[in-house]
Amino acid sequence: MAPHLDTVFAALADPTRREILRMLLEDDMAVTDVAEPFAMSLAAISKHLGILAGAGLITQEKRGRVKWCKLEPDALKAASVWMQGFGQFEPVNLDAFEAFLERELGAEPFDTP
Repeated sequence: MAPHLDTVFAALADPTRREILRMLLEDDMAVTDVAEPFAMSLAAISKHLGILAGAGLITQEKRGRVKWCKLEPDALKAASVWMQGFGQFEPVNLDAFEAFLERELGAEPFDTP
């Protein structure tokens, strides 16, 4: 599962690809419609779409002469489950942690910028 997560997170690392996914939340879109709001070539958008498809985040299909993109929402499930594992920890109280270190280490209070 780790290689798949790596691929998903690598695909999500780019802001253009995240915006494309946001756009596809609303409905399937033709590649030319996906490309419209971006100031880049159709070839560049196609590369982004290929990365998203390779990660399983979207599918592409040809309908007549038009290539359509569709969001695959279940593809984010494994990444979501992985990230939720970090939600089980309590937030760290940095002031209490600093006081603890001062008591345990007998150190002077830490300078804060």
